[in-house]
Amino acid sequence: MSDEAAGLESALLAHAQRLAEEYLADAARVKEQIAADTSTQMRAEEERAVLAAKARAERVYQQRVQAAELELRGELERVRWSLILTVLDALPARLTELAQNESRYLPLLARWLNEGTQAIERGELTVRANRRDLPLLSREWPRLSIQSASGKAVQLSAEPLDSSGGILIASTDDKIRFDETFEGRMDRLDETLQRAVSRALIAADSESP
Repeated sequence: MSDEAAGLESALLAHAQRLAEEYLADAARVKEQIAADTSTQMRAEEERAVLAAKARAERVYQQRVQAAELELRGELERVRWSLILTVLDALPARLTELAQNESRYLPLLARWLNEGTQAIERGELTVRANRRDLPLLSREWPRLSIQSASGKAVQLSAEPLDSSGGILIASTDDKIRFDETFEGRMDRLDETLQRAVSRALIAADSESP
């Protein structure tokens, strides 16, 4: 082989070696870039997965909190309603105690007598009371009938009324009645009493430490 051919072969080998080294270097860079891109993509996917898991956990937590709040509100309503019924069930006994206190009971009867006689647009009326209250009303009737039923002829019936207290006012033909007995007022004011007791319970809850 001539020197010229040997030199050409050597140059070609050297060039091929350089190309191989460049290809290997490019391949290494591509490999590193792919690895870096893959790592970045995996971190992004992991972050998205973590964020999605956190969002799901937050939704589950909020759902459970809301369910617990609804259950608690339901339980509080049941307890409050039970307390309302307890208070209302105790009301007749408290009214009986009131009826035994003449200084408080008589002004109340006078007020109810005035309300009832004014509500019925008749000139002649009859008032009935229970057996316990008849002696008290009979004793006070001259004063009560003048002060609380002025301008109307109001007669106290001697026939006892089946009630725990209060009075029943009626026209003489008994076609118009105004029920001011304990039972009549409680029935008429049932919803008002419930609201009043409920407000008192809510106020007590807000004041408690």
